[in-house]
Order: sequence, then structure tokens, then C-alpha cells
Amino acid sequence: MSKADATTAGRVTADWTKVFGGFDTWRPLRLLRRVGPVVQGVTLDRSTSGDAYYPTTHIHALTRPFPVISLTLGQRLVSNSGMQEAIRFARHAEDHLDASRRLAEQARLSLDAPPSVGDIVKELHAFAVAQYELDNPPALNEVEDSVLISSASGDKLLAEQGIQLARELVGKWPKSRIPLNWTSEEEWITSLTEKAANPEGLCAIVESQITLHKLAKIRQS
Repeated sequence: MSKADATTAGRVTADWTKVFGGFDTWRPLRLLRRVGPVVQGVTLDRSTSGDAYYPTTHIHALTRPFPVISLTLGQRLVSNSGMQEAIRFARHAEDHLDASRRLAEQARLSLDAPPSVGDIVKELHAFAVAQYELDNPPALNEVEDSVLISSASGDKLLAEQGIQLARELVGKWPKSRIPLNWTSEEEWITSLTEKAANPEGLCAIVESQITLHKLAKIRQS
């Protein structure tokens, strides 16, 4: 990234952080806040050409070792026609306030008051069910995340609901859509149940991920 590009990215990031005051700047074009064992983010995803960015909301569960902050439940800003909408860096000053307002309106999870862990789990469950109903690839990671973040948050009932959803969906998923490294339905459920039964271990993973991704200064809601 050139010095000029870095300056522009810094200005754009600062403007979006000012709009969404509950988030902190994590990296250029990346805003985050922590909600228990989850980070919620607003990412200003650069276009392929590099002259524009796609405002995108997402979450990332810290309950599994992972080398990057993922864009789970990723939602890009869309226009009235339903097309993904990019903001040109050259038009940022004129367009970002309206774009941020519409992104907040479209987001599954609140970008104003922090969502609860229960809100996040509800959206993960809804996404997993929708993936099945649309005949899309099984939402394995989203189902697992819903269980693990519930357990790490100390909500056993919510974790049990996630395991029940896993049992319901795994019996419906076509075998042809299951990943190649899949072993068996029961082994997956057993592994997920064992992980959920060890909240202390999950919390240790969360702390290690906070260190790995340098999240200690990101505020926690």
C-alpha cells in the first residue's frame, strides 16, 4: 500500500469509526468490538480494482483456533435492487454517511447498541436453517459456533439448543454436500457435545485468540 493509499484508508477508517462509536479501529478499514467470546465487525472491503470499498458487517467466534478474523454472517451493503454496493474512495466524503445509515438498517445484528450473545446465536441458527432450505452447502461452522460461544458464555441451555439444531440438521443434510473430511454424524455430534461440556477450555481458546489477533485493546460490550 502506498503512502497516499494508507492516508486515504486511515481517513476512511476514522470516519466510519466516528459514525459507529461503539466500535474501535482494529486495522485500516477494519472496525471491531467484542461481545463476550465473539467479535462483531464492520469491514470496508476493498474492491478488486482498489478504488472503492464494500461496507460489510460480520461476526467472528473466538472459540476455535483460527489464523484470521473471519467474515461469518457477512453482509455487504446492498442497493434497492439487491446488488452489492461499493463506495468509491473518491466519493467517500459525500457518500459514507448515507451508506453507514443504510448498512445499519440492513444488518442482521445491531450496529448501535451491542447485540447479546443470545442475539448472535439466534442469527447463527437462522442462517444455518436458511442454508438448508435454500439447498446451499451445510452451515457446519455456524452451527458449531452457535454451540461453542453459548458454552463459553456460560449459557448451557442455549448450547443445548444449538446441539439439538445440529442433530436435526445433520439428519437432513445430503451426504453429497458434507465435506470430504467428514467422519460420521454421530462423531460430529459427540465431538461438539464434548467441547460444549468444557467451557473452561473454550475460554482458554478465547484468551489465546485475543492475544494472537491483538484484540486486548478492543472494547468489550
